[in-house]
Parts: sequence; structure tokens; C-alpha cells
Amino acid sequence: MDYQFAAIEQKWQKYWAENQSFKAEANSDKPKYYVLDMFPYPSGAGLHVGHPLGYIASDIFSRYKRLKGYNVLHPMGYDSFGLPAEQYAIQTGQHPAVTTETNINTYRRQLDQIGFSFDWSREVRTSDPAYYKWTQWIFMQLFNSWYNLETDKAEPISTLIHKFNEAGSADVKAAKDEDTRSFLPTDWAAFSEEEKQVELLKYRLTYLKESTVNWCPALGTVLANDEVKDGFSERGGFPVEQKKMMQWSMRITAYADRLLQGLDTIDWPEPMKEMQRNWIGKSVGASVKFKVENSEKQIEVFTTRVDTIFGVSYLVLAPEHEWVAELTTPEQKADIENYILQTKKKSELDRMADAKTVSGAFTGTYVVNPVSGERVQLWIADYVLAGYGTGAVMGVPSGDQRDWLFATHFNLPIIQILDAQKDIDVQADPTKEGKYINSGFINGMEYKEAVAFLNQWLEDQGVGKAKVNFRQRDAIFGRQRYWGEPIPVYFKDGLPYLLKEEELPLLLPEIDKYLPTETGEPPLGRAEGWKYEDQYEYELSTMPGWAGSSWYWYRYMDAQNNSEFASKEAVDYWKDVDLYIGGNEHATGHLLYSRFWNKFLKDLGFVQEEEPFKKLINQGMIQGRSNFVYRVVDEEGRGTNTLVSAGLRKDYKTIALHVDVNIVENDVLDIEKFKTWRDEFANAELILENGKYVCGVEVEKMSKSKFNVVNPDVLIAQYGADTLRMYEMFLGPLEQSKPWNTNGIEGVFKFLRKFWRLFHNEAWEFTVSDAEPTKAELKALHKIIKKVQDDVERFSFNTSVSSFMIAVNELTDLKCNKRAILQDLVVVLAPYAPHICEELWSLLGNKDLSTAAYPTFNPNHLVEDEFAYPISINGKMKMNLNLSLALEPKDAEAAVLANEQVQGFLNGATPKKIIFVKGKIVNIVI
Repeated sequence: MDYQFAAIEQKWQKYWAENQSFKAEANSDKPKYYVLDMFPYPSGAGLHVGHPLGYIASDIFSRYKRLKGYNVLHPMGYDSFGLPAEQYAIQTGQHPAVTTETNINTYRRQLDQIGFSFDWSREVRTSDPAYYKWTQWIFMQLFNSWYNLETDKAEPISTLIHKFNEAGSADVKAAKDEDTRSFLPTDWAAFSEEEKQVELLKYRLTYLKESTVNWCPALGTVLANDEVKDGFSERGGFPVEQKKMMQWSMRITAYADRLLQGLDTIDWPEPMKEMQRNWIGKSVGASVKFKVENSEKQIEVFTTRVDTIFGVSYLVLAPEHEWVAELTTPEQKADIENYILQTKKKSELDRMADAKTVSGAFTGTYVVNPVSGERVQLWIADYVLAGYGTGAVMGVPSGDQRDWLFATHFNLPIIQILDAQKDIDVQADPTKEGKYINSGFINGMEYKEAVAFLNQWLEDQGVGKAKVNFRQRDAIFGRQRYWGEPIPVYFKDGLPYLLKEEELPLLLPEIDKYLPTETGEPPLGRAEGWKYEDQYEYELSTMPGWAGSSWYWYRYMDAQNNSEFASKEAVDYWKDVDLYIGGNEHATGHLLYSRFWNKFLKDLGFVQEEEPFKKLINQGMIQGRSNFVYRVVDEEGRGTNTLVSAGLRKDYKTIALHVDVNIVENDVLDIEKFKTWRDEFANAELILENGKYVCGVEVEKMSKSKFNVVNPDVLIAQYGADTLRMYEMFLGPLEQSKPWNTNGIEGVFKFLRKFWRLFHNEAWEFTVSDAEPTKAELKALHKIIKKVQDDVERFSFNTSVSSFMIAVNELTDLKCNKRAILQDLVVVLAPYAPHICEELWSLLGNKDLSTAAYPTFNPNHLVEDEFAYPISINGKMKMNLNLSLALEPKDAEAAVLANEQVQGFLNGATPKKIIFVKGKIVNIVI
């Protein structure tokens, strides 16, 4: 029977599901291998052909590793909390759980029909209370921990309390808030319970603090930086402003150094590592305090170039800095307030990225340079962020381009100094190159000497000290949304307290609608009677989307455990993820937060590994291939109902319109489908070329608005899942972005049909021979065994597809139907095209291809001991003849002349001369 892909694929998908063919053993003598995909958010649109690219690659590798004798864990689940479901609920009134379930069912159907070897017994959903119970539990561990800088790890908060009881706060070295108190053990003992809890909150790894956030009034929630673009919410396009709010935060900054160091131990793409290094932004420098004139206040700044302090001509505060209003003079109040209002309209990312626009406002106040004694102006500017560093920077126009632009724009003084690193001072003494001249008491010093001297001087004077700073800030953790994990906290006397562990999970309550309350509280404020012990208010914010995805790989290890997030036995066996495949857009979000939580869980002894993901591959994006029709416009530029084919549009004035790529084949429009696609085209006049309407083409992002989304369901129905799998790999290297082009899929389908033909005779009857393979057949087989093995280990899946095509062509030319060859070929191809291979494996009399062994490569079969010599008569090539390369010339000539075909070409003539070039050619002259 001809290749019936639909029946074959349905048969084996059912078999795999019923037999749990890919269920990973909980423990095994086999070496473990853990392959993980970044799990999807189940959107209502379902999958398009770009989504499965990474899943197909990880599935090929998982299947290959099983054939290589590994116990493979390859799970799948859903990141099912999030803003899109909540927005849909707001619009329709339908509970997010209902739409999420519907979307998950669509995803599951689509994933199953592509034939992935997922262990579905371990499926997780972040919105399932059985799962988010443990997300809440991890939050509680963070709340009950502090970071000990002496041991360089997190420890239970009880150990900090013990230190306070024994010796007070003096010798405690911790990651903490800036405003912690200094106290003796007797003071601590005298503190009230409330005072103790307030102080401990400044040390906890998750804590409440007033923070500047991206607030979107229309959505009624705080947004992460990556959810804001050009001052508007990415979802919905609503205005976003900067606002100070009491927010839960996580002290990820405590782990900054470890997050940096860990990058040197993992096999990740270098650009990805560099993105994290830049985001963390470690800087070595000094903190310096500038006294506010006529005030007791001191403004602290951090600088990496304390040696340039003599060149400070102004100071800048963040517009949100808590002292701005107090330090603004009455004359400058209107300017300052107006500037702050404009700043609120920008996101933090926009403010950091906008390096060319110079803006600011003078407060009217002056500060004093603690080293030079110079009086300098105090300004505010939006390039300074309140949450980064101290929220203040010093301006040195003679040594920094941005500071120079600011100073020249506002006509501020530019104080010339010698920079010993750059030698830029016009007053430099050429006899003392590289030394400071006219720079106060660091005159004549080298750079390192000057920095060390200044740091010590600042510390001695009590106005500064050497310091290490990080660009990274603590992660804001609360969201004013409904569809997220409830934070397991209640408030007593205004202070947060944790639920008991046995009270988890804290479930989402039912509410009447998914909007903030009339008084501005988050949606959870609508829950009637929702109080802890019927009297204490619960936290009304929910966790951000990244909470559930910051530990999910551990839940896969032991997904059904009701008493632990994962058992010690499971964690000890699986340890970490060996291969993680996903997009690079998660560099400074999910991937950073995951590493942070992993390190924390290791500190407390719950897991073994410092890093969660050994190897990371970022798959490229599959871009859409858009098609266009061309509408003719009249003299006044108005669109007509006439459309002209692409090749003829030069003769007309036209506008291009996107058209659904699913009604276009090889860039030729299906006119009948087009006229029913949209009512406006029902009576359109189409000007054709050669009887066809040829569409225009452009590569763009795949999106519904461009009508270039290709649904895998359609392609699977037409060509089969194995064809789709192989074609996605065939498009190009995994890591590179590439345009989708359905036009080439037919070639992959024909290859699979040709592969199927190897096992069948002319009447499509399954027929294989048990005869011994020839040398040529063994050579073709072992070439592909070696090639695919090398390619898969290098994740070069596209080159394997080409090699499969060559191998099948070679075996077809050899008319090979030998079981010994074809059975091994089935195993080699199985990771790429599992359905057709399972069927052929079964027809060959075998069971369960997933437990087969990958064929052993034998290099002896690739040794060239024969050569197919081109045989020419009087210079005209007539045939190829296989001869041993070991033959001497006289013996080779005799073998050629003895061949029946050669005798036929000679037709009784006696050769005058035979030209024999070993390993090249034989030419007979008659």
C-alpha cells in the first residue's frame, strides 16, 4: 500500500498514549538525560508553524538519546497564569480558568498530532492549586530567609534573630535595606514585637517596600519593564506611568556576584551570557556624600571614577527621589513639578535607552563637593532612576560625554581636570605623562594610587568609602491582577505575616468581575468575606508571571508529590536540566529569575546544583512569508475593486494588501477561495498574467494581522506530521531565524514517500530481503549512521535532513531492499520521522522502536577499496565499472577488457592503446 500517512500517524500516536511509551523511569541504572522546552503560555490562537521549531529539535534529541541508552526525561506543561486570560475575562466575563482550560486542550491536541515524545504523566500547570501550592511555599521560604554575606548564602531568619539576641546588629554582614537600625542585644530585647518585625523585613529575601513601578491605569496593574514599550502597555497599547507604590520585592541583588560567576560554568550562547552580565552590571567604585547647603542632609552618589571628583560641576537626582520636593526652592517648584509629570509618561527602559535627548530641571538648591569644597547645582533628570543605586549621580562634563552634553545644554560650568587614564587635560605637564596635575591633593599620583588614596580619605572624613555596585535592582514581585498566584500573607497591625504551611494552597477566591475595586484596590479586593481567620486582611496582589516558571523543572522531576515540591530522591537523581531550548527574549527575565531561585533552593539544601540549566540553545524565529494582492487606485488615489497580478502592476497605480497565505500556493492565488475570503472581494475584477494571479511576497513577523500565520493543522492534514517535522528542520540551522515558505514542503513529502518505497515492490506490497548486503549498500548505510550521529550531537538538524535524502537516493539507485540495511536506517531516521519509522519497524517484525539501540558505526565500511572507473572509448564516456583499487595497471586493463559491456562497445575491435589512471579513469583507444 502507498504511504498512508494519516492512518499511520493516528495509529502510533494512539499507541504511544495508551502505552505511555515515553514515561521516564523514576530511577534507573541508565545514565540520565533531562531535555526541557520553555513551556508555553496557552494562548487562544493555538500554535502556528513557528512555535514547534524548538519542540521538534528537543524531541529529535530526546528520541536520539533514548536510542543511545539514556533514561530521558522530556516533560511538557503550561505557564497558565497571565495577563491575556485576565484581559479576556474582563471583556467577556468568563472566568480565566475556563478559557485557560479551553486553550490548553487546543495546545494538547496540536502537540499530540505532531508526535512529540513528552512524558505527559508529569504535566504541570502553573494555575493548578496542586502546583502553585509549592510556588507559595517557596515564597514563604524566601520570606523566612536572609542573605549572610559572611557565608555567602541564604540562611533561615532564625539565625539572624539569634545574632541579634547575642550581639545586636554591629557585626551582622547582610544583604539588606539601606535604612537598617544599629542596636545592641539589650535594645533588641526591648523592641516591641512590631518593631522587631519591621526591622526583620529589611533583611528578608522577599519584603515589602515603597518602589517606583510601571503603573497602567487602564489595566489596573503594575507591569514589568518587558511589558512596556514606548510608554505604552504592550498588551492593549494603554499609557503607562511611573508611580510609587508599596510593593513586594525579591532581593535578587544579594545573588548578583554568584549570578555573574555562574555564567562561566554553563554552556550557554555567549550573547545570552553577555546580556545577563550587562543587566547585572557590576561596577567597582566609591560612594560619596555631598552635603546639601544650609541643611543637615547629605546626598550619596556612587561613582566608578572617584578620581574625577574635582571635575564635578553639578549633581542630578532622579525625579522620583524622596527629597526632590523638600529640596526644591519655591521659585523652581513649577518647573520641577512639570518635569516630574512628563517623566511619569516614560517607562524606565525608555529613560535608560534615550541617550540623545537632553532634559532636566534645576531645583534651585546647591550642594558642596566634599573634596574640593566647590559649590555645585542640584538638578533632576529622567536618565537617573530612583531604584538604581542611590538615585543620584554626579556630573563631570570634562570626563563624560553625556555629562558634557547636559552641561553645555544648560550652560553649566565645565571644570577641566587631568584624567590619568585618558590624558585629556589641556593643562597636563608633558614631563609627567599619566599623572594628575592641578587636581588637588592627588597631584602627581598614578591612577590606582589616586583611587586608593581618595577612598581612604573619604572614609577617614566620614563622607564616603570604596564600594561595589550593581546595575541590577531587586525584582518587584507583586501584580495588581486576579489571574495569578495568591501571595500567602495576611496583615496584622499593618505588618505582613505568613500563613502556616499546612494552610497551603491559598486559593484564588471567586469575584464578581476582574477589575480593580471602586476604591482602587486590586481585583482580589472584590472577594466577599475573604479574610484570614475571619479578621485579618489577605495580601490583595498576586504573584507575577515569572513566579511559577522559576522552579517548574523541579516539579517535573516528581510531579505527583503532595508532600514536597519534589522528593530528595528525585532531585538527587535528575539533578539539573542537561539541555534547555527556548527563546533569547527571556534572557533578563525568566532565565535570570530561575537561576536566582535555584541558587536559593540550593542554599537551603533542597537541591544539589548551583545552576539549573547546563546547556541552553536559543532557537531562531520562523518568520512569516507574507503574500500581497495589488489594488488599482484611480486618479484621485481612491481604491477600486480591480486587482492586478504582481508582474503587471508596473502598468498601474496600486496599493498592496495582505492576503491570507493559506489561499495562496507557490505564490499563485486561489481566485475562487479569494472571492469568498472577504465580502469586499466577492465581485472583484482580477487582471491576470498567463491565466494566473501571481501574488507579491515579503518576509515579515508571523502574525494574524498580516494574514501570514500558517496553521500546522492544515499542513499535517495535507502532508503529515513527519513531513512537517522534517521540513521545519530542513529550513535552516536551528539557532538562526528564517522565513517560512510552504512551497518547499512538497519535496520533503516526496522524500518520505521514496523512503517508504524502499520497503515495497512495484505493487506496493511490503517486501524485504534477508540477503547479505553489498559493500555499496553498507557504505551508504554507515555514512548516514555517522553523519546523523555527528549532526545530532552538534544540533545541526538541517544538514541531517539533506543527508537522509542522499542516502535514500543512493539505496534506491542500488535497488536495495535488504533487511540488514533498511532496519538500521529506520532507527537512524526515527527521531526525525517517528510515525513512519514506527510503522516500518513493526512491519519488519519488531516491537517498540523507542527501546531500540542506535546502530553502531563501523568505519571499515567507509574504507575506499573500490572505485567506479569511468570507461571511455576514444574519449567518449560509456559506462562506470567498479574495480579494486589494489589492482596493478595490467590486471585492471585485463579486467576492463574482459567485461561483457566493454566487449559490446568494442564490437570486435582490437584496442590500439589503453590509458589507465589509477583511481581516475580508463580510456580505450581503437
